[in-house]
Amino acid sequence: MSWAWFHKLGSPKWFFSWSKPWALPVFCFGCLSLLIGLVWGLVFAPADYQQGNSFRIIYIHVPVAMLAQSCYLALGVAGFVFLVWQMKMAPIFIKAMAPIGAVMALIALVSGAIWGKPTWGTWWVWDARLTSVLVLFFLYMGIIALQNSLDDQVLANKAAAVISVVGLINLPVIKYSVVLLETLHQGPTFTLTKKPDMPPEMWLPLLFAVIGLYCFVAGLLIWRMQSEILKREYRSSWVKQEVTEHGL
Repeated sequence: MSWAWFHKLGSPKWFFSWSKPWALPVFCFGCLSLLIGLVWGLVFAPADYQQGNSFRIIYIHVPVAMLAQSCYLALGVAGFVFLVWQMKMAPIFIKAMAPIGAVMALIALVSGAIWGKPTWGTWWVWDARLTSVLVLFFLYMGIIALQNSLDDQVLANKAAAVISVVGLINLPVIKYSVVLLETLHQGPTFTLTKKPDMPPEMWLPLLFAVIGLYCFVAGLLIWRMQSEILKREYRSSWVKQEVTEHGL
């Protein structure tokens, strides 16, 4: 089995050239799918028989909560890759992804609080799921702070990678807190082992919103990584050529 593709991923020049055609179509598809899911879910999906229309925030809360966890899982993988193989693209990925993940975690916390008020009668409780997502947000902010405050880029890259890997221990806590512990938070909306409890006219728009947000974030991430590559590799001849040819 050839590992050439793996080594190519570590090359900023190769990634920049490979990713240029993909960012815009992926981003546009994500925007379209997300728009369909949100309009369908917020306007046309039927009201829940128990929660009424307050349940509609699920079309915002669930996608961003899933992304918040997925983004951190990706950070952990990138951190491990950097610590083991010292690939140059790994810290670039972490630098580009961490702010996106932080925004997703913050929106998940805020939307969860808005949903919690009519459902639980309070904006916030120190529930296991809510508290572990708050910890996730602080982990994101710690990574961002490390990468932007340390003047030594090598040290900043290593510190961010270590936090990214160590913080992975929080993800099982988030995922299984509603299963193994007594919590106010409801169980998982989507699972791979059983059919959703909601009717199709309620879970299909949610699926559109989830897929759309993943694609939206993927396109945004590619652009952010390209920008970070240009900043870090500005002395390289190929970057100077890109700037000359395309006016970047």
